[in-house]
Amino acid sequence: QVQFVESGGGLVQPGGSLRLSCAASKFTLDYYWIGWFRQAPGKERERVSCIRSSDGSPYYAESVEGRFTISRDNAKNTVYLQMNSLKPEDTAVYYCAGESAGSSCLMGYASGMDDWGKGTLVTVSS
Repeated sequence: QVQFVESGGGLVQPGGSLRLSCAASKFTLDYYWIGWFRQAPGKERERVSCIRSSDGSPYYAESVEGRFTISRDNAKNTVYLQMNSLKPEDTAVYYCAGESAGSSCLMGYASGMDDWGKGTLVTVSS
């Protein structure tokens, strides 16, 4: 059962920006952490960023720190990922995922996340 629907992916040139949206089918506050993960062809799924639903505390992977910004709108049950200064190595399918308790998102454990979306493709290329 799909609990998240991602949107906003597409083709962008290096240095460009995209804003991804993740609409949850239930209250975002039902999740402790909501995160963005990505998976490039031939690579493992990796955690990009997490946000704590209650107070909006963010966490970023080192590879995106300073370029990506995660935010949430609990009234709309939506989480966003603003991606700036995009690089070709950011090319991947981006997934939204939520966990009800624990620290899987912070630890980067994709297998520990409870619910997932189907992903949206981001391609950074000239």
